[in-house]
Amino acid sequence: MMKIKSLFKSKLMVFCIQILILLIFSAIFNYQIQIDFDSSTDPRAGEQQFIIQFLANLFLYNTTFGFLYINFTWVIVSLLPILMFNNFRKAYSMNLATFFFPNFFFYVFYWRYSITSFSSVFPTFLVETVALAITLVIISIGLSFVLKLIRSEEKKIDIKDIELKNRSECPQCGAKFDSKPEYCYNCNTYLKEELGEIIGSEK
Repeated sequence: MMKIKSLFKSKLMVFCIQILILLIFSAIFNYQIQIDFDSSTDPRAGEQQFIIQFLANLFLYNTTFGFLYINFTWVIVSLLPILMFNNFRKAYSMNLATFFFPNFFFYVFYWRYSITSFSSVFPTFLVETVALAITLVIISIGLSFVLKLIRSEEKKIDIKDIELKNRSECPQCGAKFDSKPEYCYNCNTYLKEELGEIIGSEK
């Protein structure tokens, strides 16, 4: 059981799940951004363009819908490390690593196979990429701190409940204790629990 839990908390597994979520969203919404390419006589141009287009669909936009869709999907994807790792550094580093993966290959492939078109849109795409990366960092850090605060409050409540359950009172003299002693330290009455009620009898 611990091995399965550790597996799901591993960075590689989280990365794979995040990419899978992105692909599922892409398939459901059928989102696509139009990418222009240089004319090419390379027989592999079709395959190259398909890969570049596929990668661009994961993080680029040029319409209002595209902006909303890309930000929404990446916010959803970024929640996974935030919920799994109780550490904001791990959360934002994991999210940036996942975000960097399609970005790196898109820019490298696009620059290599279609340099003219790439040069014309690079400034715009770069601004979008940096803006989304900053958004992910802010969300990762902010939500991690909020979640940590919530978990901390839950622990405090649990500790308080335990303290309340362990408190007892002597039925003879009314002395209160933060535990359940066998004898009252004040009047030496023997204390015992019977049917959920504290009954006192003289020692």
